[in-house]
Amino acid sequence: MSFKPLALATALLATTLSAQAQTEIQWWHSMTAVNNEWVTDLAKQFNDSQKDYKVVPVFKGNYDESMTAAIAAFRSGNAPHILQVFEVGTATMMASKGATVPVGKVMKDAGADFNPAGYIPAVATYYTAPDGQMLSFPFNSSTTVFYYNKDAFKKAGLNADKAPTTWPEVFEATKKLKASGHSCPMTLAWQGWTQLESFSAWHNVEFATHKNGLAADGYKARLKINSPLHVRHIDNLAQAAKNGEFVYKGRGSNPNAAFVSGECAMIQASSGSYGDFAKNAKFNFGIAPLPYYPDVKGAPQNTVIGGASLWVMAGKKPEEYKAVAKFFEFLSQSKVQAASHQRTGYLPVTMAAFDLTDKSGFYQKNPGTDVAVNQMIRKVTDNSRGIRLGNYVQIRTIEDEELEQVWAGKKTGQQALDSIVSRGDELLARFEKSYKK
Repeated sequence: MSFKPLALATALLATTLSAQAQTEIQWWHSMTAVNNEWVTDLAKQFNDSQKDYKVVPVFKGNYDESMTAAIAAFRSGNAPHILQVFEVGTATMMASKGATVPVGKVMKDAGADFNPAGYIPAVATYYTAPDGQMLSFPFNSSTTVFYYNKDAFKKAGLNADKAPTTWPEVFEATKKLKASGHSCPMTLAWQGWTQLESFSAWHNVEFATHKNGLAADGYKARLKINSPLHVRHIDNLAQAAKNGEFVYKGRGSNPNAAFVSGECAMIQASSGSYGDFAKNAKFNFGIAPLPYYPDVKGAPQNTVIGGASLWVMAGKKPEEYKAVAKFFEFLSQSKVQAASHQRTGYLPVTMAAFDLTDKSGFYQKNPGTDVAVNQMIRKVTDNSRGIRLGNYVQIRTIEDEELEQVWAGKKTGQQALDSIVSRGDELLARFEKSYKK
């Protein structure tokens, strides 16, 4: 009996020492619903796979909120080790000198297994500096795809096995869906990303100067999205809105709810929405490439990256950076990448994970789930590599404000796009000025 307290004390001491020896790293993210479950599971899988490190995922609000919170935390010396930042925040993070450590350096210093050449080129180059250094770790990379309700198509007399491939075909489908009694034939998620950014790349037209901000002097970029093609497209959508064939359902991913409920029959949204749609939609849906205007030379080209990457914050201890490197090494494993891709719809980001998924028969069993990857692995051009502009979080807000004026019938496409360019260029000029300091 007398030995039990001693044995208990010894066990408690061992547990305490073990906990102290474990290096803990904070991971701030913006994943919600089914994707929040995915992030939590990834951390648990890593934590269970070894005893030296512990990753603690913490939801910090949407992308805007988490980035703002991390910058404030960095200034006060309490930044997380890992911060998930959406792609439009990349230029801002690059300009935040001293706040981050390039992921390439973190991995090299830790002697971790990391080969940027193994990533899908359009993904790797987006997060790589002009000097070739990879700045952040590709995580939930996505691209825009076209989802449609097959049941609604059948009811409207449309071919449920073949989505519209061109914009004229899309607008014709919206008319038939409306005639069949559908109150919302089409909606759009992330309207700036889908109808301006991805639209530009898919048609191989310039979005902004200086290679869309990706050139070495990309901080000098200015917007070019008031071209005749852009105006034509926004005016076409405006006419569809006036006819009740396109129904605006809000900013960001808010329109997803209208699709998954069956209210809206077509939506352009993130490939990363697949997990939500697959789990919650009570109808058959299809996934297809984005539509394009057939008279535009070079279309379709390839789509641009969306989603987010993981940035490593500065000011941490060497053993903590080693823990980050080990976690990224875990996330880089082909089987982990493939499982995440199949679960969420986000890109596998490495070709090895894409090949592994293909060989598993997943794409054959789930038609359309390879669309996102196939759109991204086409040969890229200077117009379609991606868009990396300073102050782009604020510019996206301007895009929302101006396009909402169009859908409400208060502005023409030309007026709205001219205003986006004018207001956006002011922010880009401000970024250029601060970048050169």
